[in-house]
Amino acid sequence: MTDDPETRTTTRAVRPYVITGGRAGAGGAPLSWETLVTATGTAAPETLQPEYRMILTHCRGLLSVAEVAAHLGQPPSVVQVLLADLLDWGLILSRPPVPRAERADAATLRKVLHGLESRL
Repeated sequence: MTDDPETRTTTRAVRPYVITGGRAGAGGAPLSWETLVTATGTAAPETLQPEYRMILTHCRGLLSVAEVAAHLGQPPSVVQVLLADLLDWGLILSRPPVPRAERADAATLRKVLHGLESRL
């Protein structure tokens, strides 16, 4: 048996269901993975568990739910529950993703890309 860190299998010390208090979903509609969140700057209570504090640290600017999940190393479903709690407590703000109809179409984006390429 080797002690090579690259071949060793690791397990998370705390299971996701423990982090969410056994909840599999938030009370309301879940935040989509593209939803942007940011910390409000309100002082967090001292009793806040570490995962919530890590979220607030990372959310000093706008981050998507998926990005927060990546920073925490947790599944997006777990992060959605934690973010819903922070949203309910007024510690973060959320901005829904831009609806598909408001996004630029692919043809317009290609024209912009070609215009930029021609200037280089």
